[in-house]
Amino acid sequence: MRILDNLGVFDLPGAAVALGNFDGVHLGHQRLVREMVSRARSLGRPAVVVSFSPHPMQVLGREPFSLILTPERKAAMLERLGADCLLCLPFTLEMAQVKAEDFVTEVLMRPIRPRVVVVGFNFTFGYRGTGTPAMLERLGRGLGFATVVIPPVEVDGQPVSSSRIREILSRGQVAEARAALGYWPLLEGRVVSGRAVGREIGFPTANLAVPEQVLLPADGVYAVKVRVNGRSLGGVLNIGVRPTFGDGQRTVEVYLLDFSGDLYGAHLVIELRARLRAERRLSGPEELARQIAADVEQARAALASDSDSE
Repeated sequence: MRILDNLGVFDLPGAAVALGNFDGVHLGHQRLVREMVSRARSLGRPAVVVSFSPHPMQVLGREPFSLILTPERKAAMLERLGADCLLCLPFTLEMAQVKAEDFVTEVLMRPIRPRVVVVGFNFTFGYRGTGTPAMLERLGRGLGFATVVIPPVEVDGQPVSSSRIREILSRGQVAEARAALGYWPLLEGRVVSGRAVGREIGFPTANLAVPEQVLLPADGVYAVKVRVNGRSLGGVLNIGVRPTFGDGQRTVEVYLLDFSGDLYGAHLVIELRARLRAERRLSGPEELARQIAADVEQARAALASDSDSE
């Protein structure tokens, strides 16, 4: 899949286009992109995802905004869904001022010239989000492209959305997040040096540098599967401030089950499978070691009972 960030080099006119932010590539996004890819194949045209970077809320939001996936992971998932090209439009304060009609004619139509545009039911565009799917359909009829609007995908009677998934993850509700995402929630990053407290009590952990823009789930201890160097290993993940020995800084560290070796500098992809407990302060090293041993046994049980553990 080609990844472009400049309209000036876009050379796939007549494409089928999926338009949106696609943060999390959740079940609704997956349905939308598959519909676009199907239309592209029927037309014999390229399948193009048009998204924005950075996420508009990172530019316009009054509060810090976190992404569900890294941009690289999002791109990889879109590629697996069949996209031929990902066009990441730079989102700036200037773009935010573009009127909805001008966005369609100047940004979407002039360089891209799509044959069909697929959007979600709640997609908005243009200044203050005044552009709607209905407006896109109306403009498309005059400009020569068809518009397909994907209805909401519901899980447990609730529409799936990236904002709802962020709320679910902020509560540490792993199963609920998986149901809306269609895959286990992910964290990833490189292993960096730590204080080696875990090693001193018999449970060496890998400290993970998660990109700052990525959402961390609720603090606590999780049963996880870890992908590293082509292997998939069970593990116990801790997110939080390590109240027993920590300095108040929020960290992410994982203990790998049945593993020995040096992971420094390795890239880990961690699938959250179950939240075992909240983080809490313990009396000292001995109690911490006993608690981690209990967490390990609980994680083994959780992973063993998981029908999708491999």
